[in-house]
Amino acid sequence: MSGEHPDRAESLAQELDAAFRNRADLYRLLYDELETVYGSDEAEAIITRAVEKRGQEVASTAFRQYGPKDARAIGEAFLAASPDGGRMYPTRVERRDDGISFYVKRCPLKDAWVAAGLDGERLATMCRIAGAFDRGLFEAAGVRFKNVTWTDGHGSGCCHIHLRDA
Repeated sequence: MSGEHPDRAESLAQELDAAFRNRADLYRLLYDELETVYGSDEAEAIITRAVEKRGQEVASTAFRQYGPKDARAIGEAFLAASPDGGRMYPTRVERRDDGISFYVKRCPLKDAWVAAGLDGERLATMCRIAGAFDRGLFEAAGVRFKNVTWTDGHGSGCCHIHLRDA
């Protein structure tokens, strides 16, 4: 990539981080508006369905070559496509013959919500909503999926995603 500005990669990484913060802000603002009209439970249900459907859409192209017995391969493909070479969502990974688990150490969405002043149950709600993307993504691929999203007492990290062959 000769001729590129030497700070281009850093600039793109910052722009990518800003795009994820924007996504988090949209989730938060949409939830707030829906909550005003429908109440908290229905607001969460509505936005969760939409986010899960987006995960399903992504899976239809990202994982179309995999089947229900490919949990570990799907997980490896997911890691390979992690934004900014995995730096945006650093994880601890446990690999097994029948699957893979991710323990997310940092999430730019959660960081944005904390910066906006969310904590406690409101922060946990946003994390559940965001986790719906992963549910849509991995369940559409046909593997067994379990996600433990952040809650008070969960620690400083974020979600724990577990994939197993179906």
